[in-house]
Amino acid sequence: MNFHSTRDTNKTKYTAAQVIIKGLADDGGLFVPESIPTLSLSEIGSFCDLDYPTLAATILSKLLTDYTYGELLEDCNGAYSLASFPDGACPLVRVYGNTYSLELWHGPTCAFKDMALQLMPRLLLRALSKEGESRTALILVATSGDTGKAALEGYKNIDQIKISVFYPKNGVSTIQQLQMATQEGENVNVCAVNGNFDDIQSEVKNIFSSSDISSKLEEMGYFLSSANSINFGRLAPQIVYYFKSYCDLLKNKEITLGDKINVCVPTGNFGNILAAYVAKLMGLPIATLICASNSNNILTDFLNTGRYDRNREFHLTISPSMDILISSNLERLLYFISGADATATWMKSLNQNGYYQVDENTLTEISKSFCGYCADETQTKQTIGKYFHDYNYLIDTHTAVAFSALDQYREKTGDNTPCVVASTANPYKFAKDVYNALTGIDSSEGFDSLTALSNETLAPIPDPLSKLRDKKTIFTSVCDKNTMADEIFEFLKK
Repeated sequence: MNFHSTRDTNKTKYTAAQVIIKGLADDGGLFVPESIPTLSLSEIGSFCDLDYPTLAATILSKLLTDYTYGELLEDCNGAYSLASFPDGACPLVRVYGNTYSLELWHGPTCAFKDMALQLMPRLLLRALSKEGESRTALILVATSGDTGKAALEGYKNIDQIKISVFYPKNGVSTIQQLQMATQEGENVNVCAVNGNFDDIQSEVKNIFSSSDISSKLEEMGYFLSSANSINFGRLAPQIVYYFKSYCDLLKNKEITLGDKINVCVPTGNFGNILAAYVAKLMGLPIATLICASNSNNILTDFLNTGRYDRNREFHLTISPSMDILISSNLERLLYFISGADATATWMKSLNQNGYYQVDENTLTEISKSFCGYCADETQTKQTIGKYFHDYNYLIDTHTAVAFSALDQYREKTGDNTPCVVASTANPYKFAKDVYNALTGIDSSEGFDSLTALSNETLAPIPDPLSKLRDKKTIFTSVCDKNTMADEIFEFLKK
């Protein structure tokens, strides 16, 4: 299986190892497989007998074909061990009726990013070996909150890799900020940026495309790579858990093999829901993908109109990991639907004008799989209260956006197909806002909010978050987006 860029009409070929090393294509596009492997229903049914690491290795072996199955199984066993996921990788919980929550936050940083970022460093190390790469990989991360900590935890103290994470100074929760600022490791760096996530992500792409920066890094023995979902090595492991959720429904006799399900995903950068779409292309019986947005509802507008326009007000919300106006992975969907020529044209328009409009045929094709709904702050808080009081199910502010979108979708369409909702973070990562949604009371930031939420709900505080109280703050740097490159070189000189 080879890969090429979403913007390359010549379809220059790269191996999976090369793609995982490079992260972003030289033309600014994202790497995609040259074809999507398909699985029969009988194959999908057979997955029910597999544990999660074996399932992951089996599915990834269809996509990352220059890795042997043995290599993938070894890495998946290491990534999804009970040491990292003591409650299992991603339990599927029935909330009510035929509504299910896929809890993706049982890993070491309490967010769904662990599902990919516990495995991705292992894939990168093997890729460096396969390609005979002697330079040190510098992982450059723009984060809206959860990716940063998950990447830091996954890559810490790994030979031949350094990682530098940038996050918006006022755009993450207090707990997310503490998770990153207290990160230990000899090869890690963290810096806040005056700006929003889109500012940071755009500058990261500028750094990747700068020949001057690449040359300077080359002289120092480094090259750039990415842990964001622009890297296919980050996206691929996320495909697995949608197969796992379907198998859980089969094993629990909630559905029969071949029955279709809906999937609802809270998303800002479009990576998590795109992984579900790839699973559908591979043969997983998914009917509708419900794309859930917060007040930054650019994806909702796009899915309804075909116009993607980032020239709009940016909102800081209680679901900060979704506060994004440039949804990078949407580019991959455009490629799958309309090919490289059209995708390159639309991306050029987005870069130059801040918007693009897809043609009617493209929007029609997208609408066959996707629909978009959004939840404002009031709806998000009401949904947290509703699901806790009506179903005794505690959810974070991002998962609440998804459940609100699902409720809206069902009310509008009457579609009661079994639905799996991607639950992306432990509620305690956003304890202050969850507590406020339940009680109407403002608690203090940080650890006081954890205690208040625990007292209110009796839900246990997860160990990775409760232990933050005793950790020392290591990183306090703040920079502007135009000095991010300077921050990187200062880190490398240490």
